[in-house]
Amino acid sequence: MKIGVSTLAINNNELYENLKFLEELNIDYVEILQEYPNSNIDVDLLNSFNFHYTIHSPIIDLNIASLNKSIQMASINEIGKSIDLANSLDSDIIVVHPGSVPFLARDYIDKVLVKCRESLITCENYAKDLGVNIAVENMPNIDGFLYKDINELNELLINLDMGMTLDVGHAGVNGFLENDMYFDSIKHVHLSDNNHDHDMHYALGEGSIDFKTVIENFEKNNYDGIYIIEVNDKEPVLKSLEYLEKL
Repeated sequence: MKIGVSTLAINNNELYENLKFLEELNIDYVEILQEYPNSNIDVDLLNSFNFHYTIHSPIIDLNIASLNKSIQMASINEIGKSIDLANSLDSDIIVVHPGSVPFLARDYIDKVLVKCRESLITCENYAKDLGVNIAVENMPNIDGFLYKDINELNELLINLDMGMTLDVGHAGVNGFLENDMYFDSIKHVHLSDNNHDHDMHYALGEGSIDFKTVIENFEKNNYDGIYIIEVNDKEPVLKSLEYLEKL
């Protein structure tokens, strides 16, 4: 198993010290959340560590499915910067969110989905030219978010010949069972726990998700990607690593 940690747990202005913390845990894989205050990343700093990196594109203020052309293009541009960062770090995975439906656009959901598709194709074409793969993430059960249904997301990505980031916690709060979370389109996995109600990003083992079943199913299907622990603080990182070691 390839196990890594997201900098969501340490997203502050002390990136070097936080990466040192992960280095001391003998972590091989780190996912950089390219979000303020780490929106402008020092590549030399990252390369001073021996991590293999994946990149999570920005999640705040972006909407690639926006019906406002300026917002859509600005969102694509920001994802392009994350693709450039991934390329500079020899990373082959960048996580992208599929966007959302503002309340005034609810009567135009078909047009919103077309915009999402257009944006993903644009981002994927740029990424492919640089040897980077986009992995689109399924969303939590929050009003307006697109592609909360992992079956619908899988169908889209098969059609676009793109990969998925499966967020196990997000799938759990949307009612999907642990045995039903695997697709061949999945190239990347986020792990956090909850009680199948709210997307809490608990440490693994602190909620009710059956990670043993999830991981056994993925290993049975020869999943070769990374399992990224995506929790909210350092202590849950330690608890999650201990949990996985016991598994």
